[in-house]
Amino acid sequence: MTDAEDRKPRSDEARTAFTPPGGVPATADNESSTTSEFALPDGLAVARAVAESETTSEFSVPKGLDVAPQHPSESEGSAFNRPSTYSSKQVPPAFTPPAGVPVLSLTRDVPWQDRMRTMLRMPVTERPALETVQRHDEAGPAVPRVLDLTLRIGELLLAGGEGAEDVEAAMFAVCRSYGLDRCEPNVTFTLLAISYQPSLVDDPVTASRTVRRRSPDYTRLAAVYQLVDDLSDDETHVSLEEAYRRLADIRRNRHPYSGWTLTAASGLLAGSASVLVGGHALVFVAAAIGAMLGDRLAWLCAGRGLPEFYQFTVAATPPAAIGVALTVAHVDVKASAVITGGLFALLPGRALVAGVQDGLTGFYITASARLLEVLYFFVGIVAGVLTVLYFGVQLGAELNPDAALGGDPQPLLQIAASLGLALAFAVLLQQERSTVLMVTLNGGVAWVVYGAMHVTGEISPVASTAAAAGVVGLFGQLLARYRFASALPYTTAAIGPLLPGSATYFGLLGIAQNEITSGLASLTKAVALAMAIAIGVNFGSEISRIFLRIGSPEKRRAAKRTRGF
Repeated sequence: MTDAEDRKPRSDEARTAFTPPGGVPATADNESSTTSEFALPDGLAVARAVAESETTSEFSVPKGLDVAPQHPSESEGSAFNRPSTYSSKQVPPAFTPPAGVPVLSLTRDVPWQDRMRTMLRMPVTERPALETVQRHDEAGPAVPRVLDLTLRIGELLLAGGEGAEDVEAAMFAVCRSYGLDRCEPNVTFTLLAISYQPSLVDDPVTASRTVRRRSPDYTRLAAVYQLVDDLSDDETHVSLEEAYRRLADIRRNRHPYSGWTLTAASGLLAGSASVLVGGHALVFVAAAIGAMLGDRLAWLCAGRGLPEFYQFTVAATPPAAIGVALTVAHVDVKASAVITGGLFALLPGRALVAGVQDGLTGFYITASARLLEVLYFFVGIVAGVLTVLYFGVQLGAELNPDAALGGDPQPLLQIAASLGLALAFAVLLQQERSTVLMVTLNGGVAWVVYGAMHVTGEISPVASTAAAAGVVGLFGQLLARYRFASALPYTTAAIGPLLPGSATYFGLLGIAQNEITSGLASLTKAVALAMAIAIGVNFGSEISRIFLRIGSPEKRRAAKRTRGF
């Protein structure tokens, strides 16, 4: 055996690790040829994997495992650039931009309310490019004046009963119309604020305004909506001075109905409500007189500067007093129907719907304040009615809660009464004369739906009320989108026939007669009916917003040409 055969075979590691550098001759002695101690023994054959030059990463894919070829590496750019695999035609279902907010689509064939509402729900960095409408020069108007105009418009909308989300959408639309894209409006129950930041290195400009008085004037509300619509339109150019002039005219505009007309409308509302719960001609007259006396007393208290809580308390006493007086005089009349009709004219249905709508859209502070306001009004009504009922019971008045529910239903008479109630409610809300007919018919449809489900179908009154209110919200939103206006004038008065006046009266009567259990049960039913009305109206409005597209730029231009713009 030769020396070469006695030596261990040199491994690949030894050959690579102990290769002499260039220019140094390799020695042939045993010491210089010594290999690693971990060299394989002679005669043990193993499969040679790869040569050193072919060695890959230890994380390489095993042989036989097929994987899709990798896409070519992207060019270096911003961290906020969309991946190269993203296609606007074939959007991945789970894709979200870097901010973590799902991609929202904006189209020009929807009303400005929907476009502004969608952009408000997006972060500032994800909002689409600014579309300036009303800027007439390169510099544009002064930022403080634009913010002041925006706050004044928002004040009128919030004071008129508009929801917080719609007020923010209108304020955002005004700012974007004059070139202020980095704006953040903020609306609470009594405070409006807006902040504008020109850039990341400039100081922000912030302005605020307090809403101290509220008056339900839907004519003024419609005029403000028309102004915002013109500011948001591409073809109707309104300068800042012209916008201020129109806003001043809106604030100085007189109410469309006089004070005595409103008093007569409150009487019509109470009389129609008494017919809905089983009254006849004498009940109609008694309820109307009680409601008109209560309205005049409320006007007197308002002139003296008393808070609204005491106004509601005073206004609730005349209908209850007339009902108790008729019972004590042993007149053959349903006193409960008289008192129930008087309560219909006082129930704060408008504030309740606005409060629930704010809560459903995420404005919890404003919703809590609105609902607390409704609670105070309701407590004022309870205090006034309970005081009269207590003295009536002490005088021997036999008030029977079941008397209001007696008699066979008269569909035609009740439908006519529901139309009259919605008409009176529309007048009390100071609506435009052109919208009174639509909202009156909408109220009649709501009562037909309720009667068909509850009386004929014997369905729960809460479910029937919610379905009827949903129809009101759906039709009201359709009419509003057709006319590019607010939905409040088409929905608020239409829910009048559905208000829980009888359940409220039965609850108060039970408490006055020391039947606490039945009284609280009736009041709980009244609260459930009120919540069903508010949720139904909001749900019907959301359905029309999501699934129905009413209106387009072509229709908008034609409508403006018809109006003379």
